[in-house]
This record gives sequence, structure tokens and C-alpha cells, in this order.
Amino acid sequence: MDLYEYQGKQLFRRFGIPVSEGRLATSPEEARAAAVDLGGPVVVKAQVLTGGRGKAGGVKLADSPADAEQKAREILGLDIRGHLVRRLWIELASDIAKEYYLSVTFDRSEKKPLFMLTTEGGVEIEQVAAESPDALARLHVNVLENFQPYQGRRLIYGSGISDAGEQRQVLDIIGKLYACFTQSDAMLCEINPLIVTPDGTVKALDAKVTVDDGALFRHPDIAEMRDVAAADPFEAFAREKGVTYVKLDGSVGILGNGAGLAMSTVDVVVVAGGRPANFCDLGGGGDAEGVVDALEVITRDPDVRSIFFNIFGGITRCDEVARGILAALERMSIELPMVVRLDGTNAAEGRALLEGTPNLYVEPTMLDAARRAVELAA
Repeated sequence: MDLYEYQGKQLFRRFGIPVSEGRLATSPEEARAAAVDLGGPVVVKAQVLTGGRGKAGGVKLADSPADAEQKAREILGLDIRGHLVRRLWIELASDIAKEYYLSVTFDRSEKKPLFMLTTEGGVEIEQVAAESPDALARLHVNVLENFQPYQGRRLIYGSGISDAGEQRQVLDIIGKLYACFTQSDAMLCEINPLIVTPDGTVKALDAKVTVDDGALFRHPDIAEMRDVAAADPFEAFAREKGVTYVKLDGSVGILGNGAGLAMSTVDVVVVAGGRPANFCDLGGGGDAEGVVDALEVITRDPDVRSIFFNIFGGITRCDEVARGILAALERMSIELPMVVRLDGTNAAEGRALLEGTPNLYVEPTMLDAARRAVELAA
């Protein structure tokens, strides 16, 4: 779950990470009142769950309350990469002498938290990595050892931060950011930029936090931060149904029993020359209720032209899944062509049950089924 900037800063503040004073606003009038309350030049910042706000005109400096109100009128309702601006963060403006970048994320390849620090902040980290790889210091943390101050010092020296006062402050922030990362079950905690003011104060000017969805039951306070209105409508509906679903931009609807198989199905559809419309994991079972829920989610997408139902029977028997599909089709009307691939336990029995079903095509292999689904979606 991604947090808005202001929510990320609330989390940072809990762990003692210095951030600028700010107020949330949802209207131009509230933006003006926030500017009055903060007392000084402010920055009016669009709150959207995507990057590129500045380039899209979603971050503007205002030198007075009236100016803050006007800037809020300009930003509210702005479409930034498909995200409509409904909230604003009115923040006290900061003088900036230097901009750094600091983050900790989970490196899946190493199975360890990974710190990244560079003195070239304020731009996308991918750009820094591509154009100035030597300027980016990286450090993995051994979770059995946990984070130690000497690791933070190594990271700071590697990044080239030379001022002693800045080094002490950045070291303190690194430790607190790691505490935030681990204790919040986050997958990413990013500060870009981490600024140094002319008087030498180091603080977070932005906050990007992603929390592991699977751990939200341990953090009801963070779970309450989820903005349901900002979620993709198909994904929100899938969440209500208890279906694991991710919207993509193609025309072949995909349904597999198991996350690994569903991901492989996405790849095979691409290999077959098609474009997947979604990732959808039915889970280990194949009962009628689960199939109905998944199909209701997939068929809501107007871009879907065919459905590829990919099942491997391990513990779950293919004939049981086939009966679930037939029961589901009795309960709902689907005009889209469906391609079903069954393999594994009782696959032959399952295919026999499905043969002759109108608008349903049974294929013996994964690649054959993908090709048929792509053909039907054309």
C-alpha cells in the first residue's frame, strides 16, 4: 500500500525524522487558512500516488495566503498520470542549500534491506544510477545483525558527504529511517530530496512510503490511511471480492490458480503476440464461488476481449475445477470467449467435462491456449 506524502511524513515524524511543518487541504479556502496558520511562504503540493508532480504542475510556491488559495485552485482537479488531485499538502517553504537522496527498500534478489544514498538528490534515482553510478552508495543490512551505526557511517563516506555536522544528522536519520522501515513492515521508505538548509539543518522534504499489504493487520493505524477512492476501480472491486487482481493494459483476461502460474501466463500471452489485460490469481482452489468472483472482476474490464483460464492441478484436481467453471457459467452469463487449459491431476477428466460447452475452447498446452486466446481477442 502506497502512502501519500503527508501520510509518509506523519509516519516519519513518529520515528523522529525531521520534516517541515504542513497542513492538509482539500479546497482553496482550506489552503489559504493553512498558509495563514503556517505564517510565511508555503509550497502547495498535490497529493497523488504517483511521481512526476513537479513536471505536471502539481507543486507550486506561494508567497502569501491569497497566492496559496490561487495556486490551490490551479492544482485541485489536475490529472497527473491518471491520478486526479483531490488533496493538497500546504507546507512551510524551505531554503535549500543541498539536495541528497536517501532510501531503504527490500532487495528481493539479496533478501536483505538495501540502503541507497547519494548527494545528487532531487531527481529520479534511476537517472542517477544510469548517469552517475559512482555517486550512488549502496549498503545491504544483515537482518540477523540488524542495522549498526558503523554501517551508516560507511554509507555516508561512500556517498561523499564530507561536512561533519551533516554527517552526524544524516547518520541519525539513517537509523530512524531503518526503524521506520522495519517497525512499519514497509517495502520502501524514500526521502527525495533530503535537504540541507543554509544554516546546516538536514531534513526530509518529501516522503515516499510503501507498506506491505500482507502486514497491515499488524498496523491498523496505517491500514486506515488507505485511500479507497484513489485505487483502481477494478482492483478495489477485486479487493471486496477477496480476489488477487492487478489491472494491466491489454485485451486478454487472465485467470490462473496460483500466483506463479498466473505470472507465467502473463508472460506466455506476450510470447504469443498478445497483451494481458490483468493478473488474476484464483488461488489454490477452484470452487464455483471463487470462479464466479474472479470472472465478475475480469469481465468488468471493457478492454477484455477473451479470457484465458489456466489451471494446473496439483493438490486441486482438474475435474473439480472444471465442475467449478461449469457451475459458475450456470450462475452468470459471459459472452466473451473463454479458453481453458487444464493440466495435472485428473486433467483428462476435466477436459472431457468441458468439451461441448458453448463459447468455451479447451486446449491441451499452455502455449496453444495462449495463442487461441490472443487470436480470439483480435
